[in-house]
Amino acid sequence: MDNARLWPSLLVASSLTMVCAVAAGVSAGSASTELTRGPSAAELRAAAEREVAERWRTWEAGRIFPASLTYSAEQGGRERARRIGISPRTACDGAVDAEAAAALADAGCRAVLRATYIDALRGVLVTVGVVALPDEPRAARVRSVFPGSGAPVPGLRPLAFRGTVSDRFTPAVRQSGSVRQAGPYLVLTTAGQVDGRPASKAGEQRPAVFAFAAEISERVLADLSKPRMPNCAAEEWQC
Repeated sequence: MDNARLWPSLLVASSLTMVCAVAAGVSAGSASTELTRGPSAAELRAAAEREVAERWRTWEAGRIFPASLTYSAEQGGRERARRIGISPRTACDGAVDAEAAAALADAGCRAVLRATYIDALRGVLVTVGVVALPDEPRAARVRSVFPGSGAPVPGLRPLAFRGTVSDRFTPAVRQSGSVRQAGPYLVLTTAGQVDGRPASKAGEQRPAVFAFAAEISERVLADLSKPRMPNCAAEEWQC
């Protein structure tokens, strides 16, 4: 079930080649200068933004969703959430509740990538979802669709893997959710207990039980959204 390969429906390179080229249409007299000069600072920034916006499909699945993610333990110190599996599906519909799916479609959602993790004590499951939008303004607008108080609905649907400890992770089990946004990405979480008890029968839960979910989502978002300025001397950049 676990998988760190490229998204199977997309035939792309593992690192994005950015072309920092000057737009066509310059006058004949200035063409030679435009074609031989190096990229400007503005062009380099634009290239860096485009590279970030394409990471959802150019990065390997295991780079977006590492095999383990560290988080702060309740009693102090650090623990690790372990990845159970990554979905090969990237469609926006079906990955979130219907109300949220309509809003994502209106915003031009490009993909929703999902992976499920289990906490160090093996009592809590969390599905992390990366929502790729065309640009930062649309990502910021659609964030308001998802509750920010820990409520899981409307939100990300759990990702279960048959034959694993997550096989009972259904929508009825959801007890907590979160949303974070940076650049053209939202990172959502939905969390519940391994034993599959419905949220309606879970009783009063301490919020700290599910706090690690938002923390590991912030790690995923930080890695995915941090700009990297083009380096024209590196092989993956063509300037």
